[in-house]
Amino acid sequence: MQENYSLNWDDLKYFLAVARSGTIRGGATLIRVNHTTLARRLEVLEERVGSRLFDRSKTGLVLTELGEALLPYAERVEDEMATASRIIVGRDAKPQGTIHVTMPHGLAMTSIMDDLVLFAEKYPDIDLNLNFTNNVADLTRREADVGFRIADEVTQDVVGRKLVQMSQAAYCTREYAERIKDNSGEGLNFIGWHEAEGETTAPWILNGCYPKAKLKHRVSELVPLISLAAAGLGMAYLACNLGDRHPTLIRAPFQKPMPYRSIWLLLHRDLRNTARVRLFVDFVAERITARRNEFWVAGTKTGS
Repeated sequence: MQENYSLNWDDLKYFLAVARSGTIRGGATLIRVNHTTLARRLEVLEERVGSRLFDRSKTGLVLTELGEALLPYAERVEDEMATASRIIVGRDAKPQGTIHVTMPHGLAMTSIMDDLVLFAEKYPDIDLNLNFTNNVADLTRREADVGFRIADEVTQDVVGRKLVQMSQAAYCTREYAERIKDNSGEGLNFIGWHEAEGETTAPWILNGCYPKAKLKHRVSELVPLISLAAAGLGMAYLACNLGDRHPTLIRAPFQKPMPYRSIWLLLHRDLRNTARVRLFVDFVAERITARRNEFWVAGTKTGS
C-alpha cells in the first residue's frame, strides 16, 4: 500500500459492486456507472493498495485473500453511510425534492399510474424517479425511498402497508373463449412462465379452474405473456386489475377468480417523517385502498 494512503467511500463502493456481481460489467450495472470507468477505478485502487483484490478467472472475478479481508469492513462502512443518509433525508421537512420509487413491471399497466400523475400534479415541487424492476430493492441501503411489492408477506426490516389483496383469473381473447366448454379445460392450452420443458401441467393449473388444460408455451416476462395471450396463443393467469384493463382480453368462462398476492407499499422507518415521502405514501395508499374492488373481484373463490 502506498504510504499515507487511506481508503475512501468511493473506493469501497466500486470494490463492493464488483465483489457482489463477480464481473466488471455486472458491478457497473449495480451502481449505474460505465463499465470502463469501474474497471479503471478498480485498477487504480489495486495500485494504491499495492496488491490485487480480485483474481481473474474464466467465470469472472474472485476475491483474493486481501479482498476477502476487506469485504466485511467495506460492508460495515456501507451500512453506516446508508444510515447517515437516511437520517439526513429523514429530517427534511419540506415537500420538495426527489422520491426514488421502485415497483414491479406489471404495475406500469395498472391504474396506479394514474395515481402517480395526480400526485405529480398536486405536488409540482416533488420529482418522481421511477425504477420498474422485478428485483426486490433493498430499502435499508437506500436503493429506493419507497417500494411497491407484490407478495403474500413482507419480512424485511421496513415500514410496510398492506394496501389491497388481489384476485387472479384466466384470460384469453373472445375468439379463444368460444372454444372453452364446461369440461375443466380439456383441449385448451395455457401460457406458462419458467416451468421445465416437457412438462405439460403445473400445480397452478391443477389447482385452478381448468385442471385438464395443458401447459404448452412459456415466456420469461409478464409483458410478453399478456401480449401473446392477447394474440390468441392460449390462456394466461393474470391479476384481475391487469386483465380487466386490457382491451382485447376477457376472463375465460366457467371460472371464478381466485385469491392472489397483495400489493404492499414499503419505506424504511427512518424516512417516515420525511415530508415528501410521507405525502407520497399517504396519497397513493388512500387512492389504491379506495379502489379495493378493482383489485379484489367480487365472487372470488376463497379456496381451490
